[in-house]
Amino acid sequence: MSKYDKLIAKLLNRNSTITFQEIKYLFIKLGYIERSMGKTSGSRVAYYNRETNHIIRIHKPHPGNELKDYVKKAIVLELRNGKLI
Repeated sequence: MSKYDKLIAKLLNRNSTITFQEIKYLFIKLGYIERSMGKTSGSRVAYYNRETNHIIRIHKPHPGNELKDYVKKAIVLELRNGKLI
C-alpha cells in the first residue's frame, strides 16, 4: 500500500487523526496547488486544481497540527463530489 493509499484510508477513517502536512501532501498528489491569499489571509489556505478549476479552502489547525473532525468531513465531501476518492 502506497503512502497515498494510506493517507486516503486514514482520511476516511473517522477515528484517525490527520495532520495538515499529510492533507497538503494528499492535495498535491491529487493535482492541487496551494494558492497564496496574501498577508491578511491568516490561517486560511486555498488549494486550486487547474484541470478542474476546483478550489478547496481550509483553515490551518492551531495551536496543534491535527485537523478537526469537521474539517476532515468537509474535505472528504469535497473530494467525493469531485469524484477524486
